[in-house]
Amino acid sequence: MGKSKVLVVGGTGYIGRRIVKASLEQGHETYVIQRPELGLQIEKLQRLLSFKKQGAHIVEASFSDHKSLVDAIKKVDVVISAISGVHIRSHSIGLQIKLVDAIKEAGNVKRFLPSEFGLDPARMGHALEPGRVTFDDKMAVRKAIEEANIPFTYISANLFAGYFAGSLSQMGSFVPPRDKVHLFGDGSLKAIFLDEYDVATYTIKTIDDPRTLNKTVYLRPQDNILSQGELIGIWEKLIGKELEKTYIPPEGFLTTLKGLDFKLQVAIGHFYHIFYEGCLTNFEIGEGGEEASKLYPEVNYTRMDEYLKAYV
Repeated sequence: MGKSKVLVVGGTGYIGRRIVKASLEQGHETYVIQRPELGLQIEKLQRLLSFKKQGAHIVEASFSDHKSLVDAIKKVDVVISAISGVHIRSHSIGLQIKLVDAIKEAGNVKRFLPSEFGLDPARMGHALEPGRVTFDDKMAVRKAIEEANIPFTYISANLFAGYFAGSLSQMGSFVPPRDKVHLFGDGSLKAIFLDEYDVATYTIKTIDDPRTLNKTVYLRPQDNILSQGELIGIWEKLIGKELEKTYIPPEGFLTTLKGLDFKLQVAIGHFYHIFYEGCLTNFEIGEGGEEASKLYPEVNYTRMDEYLKAYV
C-alpha cells in the first residue's frame, strides 16, 4: 500500500506548520486547509503559499461550511488537526466537533489525529480550575470521535521546547535567564521536553502504523526526560555560570492565581500539575498506549543541550 494522503487543519499554526513540513518530508501527499476567516493575516497566507511551493495542495474549507469540510476530507485518508488549544494564543479545541461531524459524513477517513500534543487529558480529571477547561474540551472531542467510531491516534507530546525549555520553564518569558532563576518546589520532579519538529516527525510516523491505531502515543524520548533543575544545569554548563536560584513552594505558587487574568490562571494551573505533581512522568504507559521513541528508534531527536545552544 502507498502512503496515506494527509489533510492538516490548522496547518499555518505553531505546531501545524511543522506537521505539514514533516508530512511532505516523509513522502505523503499533503493537503492544507485555507479558511476564508484568514482575512488579512498576511503571514498565514504567505505560509500557505510556501507550502504550495513545497508540493502541498491548498484546499478551501470553513468550519462554518459543513459541505466544504466534507469535500476536503474526501480527498484524503488521514486528517490531522493542529488548531490552537493554548489560551495565551487562541483556544479553538471545541471547533473540532464540527470536524468530527464532517469526518463521519465523509466516511473515508482511516485515521484522525485531533489537536492534543500536550498533557494526556484522560489523566487530568483532577486538574485545577480554570485550567481544566483545556482537558475537558479535549475529552469532549475524544468522546465525539469514539462515539462516531472514527479510527484515531492521540498524541501526547508533553512540553514544547519553545515554550518550556528555552525559558528554563520560567513564566512570562521564552528566553533563558542569565542571572536569576525560579525553581518550582525543589526542581527535582521530571518533565519531558520536545523540539517541535520532533513532535511533528513522530506524529506523521504514526499515521500508517497499525500499532498506533486507536491508541495514545506518548512522546517520551529518554534523554529528554529531565527535571527543571537538570535543565537549568545544562544551561549553566553552556554559559559557564551558576545562576542564583529561588525555590517556590507549592502553596506560594498557587496564591499567585488570585486576581490574575483568566489566561494566566489557566497557564499557572498547568504549571502546577507539571512541576509540583510531576504529571508527565508519574505513571507507566498502559495497554492503551505506546511510546514513540521505542516505536521509531530511527528518529534522531534533538537533545536539550543541543536545543539550548541556540540561546547562548
